[in-house]
Amino acid sequence: MKIIIVDDDGLIIDSLKLLLSLEEDIEVLGTAQNGKEAFELCKVNKPDIVLMDIRMPVMDGVLGTKLIKENFHDIKVVLLTTFKDDEYIREAVMNGAEGYILKNQSSDSIIESLRAVCKGNTVFEKNVVNAITGMLKQGKRKKPSDFNLSQREFEILALIAEGFSNKEIAEKLFLGEGTVRNYITNILEKLELRDRTQLAIFYLKNF
Repeated sequence: MKIIIVDDDGLIIDSLKLLLSLEEDIEVLGTAQNGKEAFELCKVNKPDIVLMDIRMPVMDGVLGTKLIKENFHDIKVVLLTTFKDDEYIREAVMNGAEGYILKNQSSDSIIESLRAVCKGNTVFEKNVVNAITGMLKQGKRKKPSDFNLSQREFEILALIAEGFSNKEIAEKLFLGEGTVRNYITNILEKLELRDRTQLAIFYLKNF
């Protein structure tokens, strides 16, 4: 797992770099101090994950996420912050971030969150999930048929929103992993969405 660390606090960068470098399956490719620098590093290094702070000068983590996700669909972004700011959360998720975790979590929790995201899951700290759900769940609830979704497609959509990977969904529903991928492709086409993060947001907003 190849990672770029982005934070304007040098002490935070050094601490995270030391922490992550101790793990055999993690390689820190480089560090940056704002979203713009992170984007430039992504051009050269092609990391698996960008671990990025929210509030930074020049370009914050929200805009940095947008720039990276628009240009590098395979690079995942996890936002690491001390701020529980609803507006930042909403924008970051809408821009495609796969994770939003708080800096006061244990080092083991941060590392496990990164591994989960690398496997294809979305990871949002509990307070963040509550904030997202509260913001998105407004108005009348919809039915799967309103979006031409079959019951199986709806089940898979719900599991994606809960953060399960394709392999885990396949095991839960007794399907082949390739079959799950085909279902997800169909769901994305029906809903005219781009990726798993947008599917998760769609589910939280409508069901």
